[in-house]
Amino acid sequence: MAERKTERLMNLIFALLVSRQYLTKEQIRESIADYRGSTPQAFDRKFERDKEELRELGITVEMGQNDKYFSDEPGYRIRRDEAELPDLELTREEAAVIGLATQVWEHAGLASDSTTALVKLKAIGVDVDTSVLRMAEPRLSTDEPSFDAMWEAVTRRIPVSFVYARPGGSAMERHLEPWGIISWHDRWYVGGHDLDRGEARIFRLSRVIGEVRTTGDPGSYDVPEGIDMKTIARSLFPTPPAEAAVLHIRAGRGQSLRRLADRVTPRGDGTDEVEIRYSSRWELASEVASYGPDVVVVSPQEVRDTVVQRLRAAAGGTLEATT
Repeated sequence: MAERKTERLMNLIFALLVSRQYLTKEQIRESIADYRGSTPQAFDRKFERDKEELRELGITVEMGQNDKYFSDEPGYRIRRDEAELPDLELTREEAAVIGLATQVWEHAGLASDSTTALVKLKAIGVDVDTSVLRMAEPRLSTDEPSFDAMWEAVTRRIPVSFVYARPGGSAMERHLEPWGIISWHDRWYVGGHDLDRGEARIFRLSRVIGEVRTTGDPGSYDVPEGIDMKTIARSLFPTPPAEAAVLHIRAGRGQSLRRLADRVTPRGDGTDEVEIRYSSRWELASEVASYGPDVVVVSPQEVRDTVVQRLRAAAGGTLEATT
């Protein structure tokens, strides 16, 4: 099963990355649940296949001995300096997309899976360095029981059916070809082609009742080109802008914000004062935060505070309130 294999590879990476020494095959098998439940022969086959998959992903599993003067059993590890990515140059837009992907990746369920291998390693006396795993600390909780099943359906393009209850209405079975998942106004939604109504629809995951069932094979439909879940959400949940925010934006920056502006006034210091009407401070704060120091909120205070919160979360709590 793809989910189980992904979890096993994650745990293998974490185990080999945090260890300060070469891990023997027995230590690796003992630390990872999916290996532990296999026969020795099945474990050997899985381990060799997993090492090859990691190599294809650009992650080298190094083989060596902890004491070169004694013929101890060879072991395995992933060198941190070889696993780390080089510095990347990203545009603001690319950084924002990666930030959203990171939030989804840092799903609480994945974080708990990865700790299983670490606990086992400590239990068998292996010295580990957990500081290398700070990138895997969960920052966004997805408590909806249907999240994992919907995420699987979206990524593998599998049609699904589920029971859905709208406020004040009766629960009904719905059939969907899911296109994507989005966090909108602090709620998780799945969007796609509603087979019952023959049109694009969005469903709030917290209103899905019971199990999400698959009704087709992986890859059995195509997602239309140019689909933007945020645009779909705006069209289905229109909210007239009610509040005004004043921003200082560096010249040539913040184009997505400038397109929404009611007023743009040059300030003579390389920045423009931009007035924007908005309906959701969370959405505006997310957009502002994606531009980093190029955009500063002047007012209102609640939007400033929300931007600072988002920047602090992105920086792991180390950013001071400089905006």
